[in-house]
Amino acid sequence: MAEQSAFLKQLKQYVESERFSLPVFDPVSLRIQLELVKKDPNLRTIEKLITGDQALSGNLLKVANSPLYRGLVVTTSVRSALTRLGLTEITRIVLAGISKRNFRSGDRQLDGLMKKLWQHSMGCAFAAGMLSNCLDFGVLQHEAFTAGLMHDIGKLLILKVVAERKKRMRGLDISTNLLVEAMDSLHAEQGYLLLKHIHMPESMAVISRDHHLENVSSDQYVLLLVRLANRICHQMGIGLKHEPDHDLLMIPDAQVVGLKQPDLEKVQHFLITTPELFS
Repeated sequence: MAEQSAFLKQLKQYVESERFSLPVFDPVSLRIQLELVKKDPNLRTIEKLITGDQALSGNLLKVANSPLYRGLVVTTSVRSALTRLGLTEITRIVLAGISKRNFRSGDRQLDGLMKKLWQHSMGCAFAAGMLSNCLDFGVLQHEAFTAGLMHDIGKLLILKVVAERKKRMRGLDISTNLLVEAMDSLHAEQGYLLLKHIHMPESMAVISRDHHLENVSSDQYVLLLVRLANRICHQMGIGLKHEPDHDLLMIPDAQVVGLKQPDLEKVQHFLITTPELFS
């Protein structure tokens, strides 16, 4: 217990000192994300930024020409892909690509944690997006998707800080259990501060801060959807936790939004049968 307390105190000091200097996202990725989360994104700006990123533009064209979306004519430009796919799909594809490449460190232990964290973030993003479609509260799918993807960003920041410390202090050994406990304790506050610092919308920062509160207001619909998505993923073992015994329909959040068994099963079926989301 004393070791855990001392480590948490020291790690918090590290995060506080490096949060504003350690780049969690590269500059282009950050600019794309900030544009996508606006109420009225500028598609010309998004097009220009994606075109300048070979990996993102290539993946976007691949999806646009996949059997699910392709038309009679092959899409060969980012502009035509934007038109074909629409904002919701563009948000999903681009943010998923950005996130996957940022959840890496080069350290075997940390990469293992980052992979599970990325899988959880993706699971929550798709679950929140699907719930927003099933439960009609006027929450846009791409808004719920982005909030689900970002809710645990504080955990990524903590792992990035630890990765940087391990580079500077050769031989630094931290148990996985201690790292997970540290992320659980610090991520909500640190995620909120990080998202505020990089000028994400206040609503996104608040979701990062408040998604573990015991009770939240019944009119905070996006937060409620993210909290539900989080619990669904925990129940299914998507991420760092597995809590299979929870009756999700009986938790207060589910009752507030009126979640029904068919909607829950639809989300669970999608997550089970779409393993490529997490590969």
